[in-house]
Amino acid sequence: MVKTKLILVAIATSLAVGSTGLWFLISEKQSAQKRREKFFGSSKEYPTSGGEKMKVEW
Repeated sequence: MVKTKLILVAIATSLAVGSTGLWFLISEKQSAQKRREKFFGSSKEYPTSGGEKMKVEW
């Protein structure tokens, strides 16, 4: 009886730790993707001044 309870507690603990780790991994991947899009996306835009795009004059 005690052995069964210990096994169930161990399974519940491992599931809790695993799900927490998985949640952290997914959220970290999403935030890294947002940072990457912001960093690489900003190089494609024209420089801004006062919130407006500057016109490139030749």
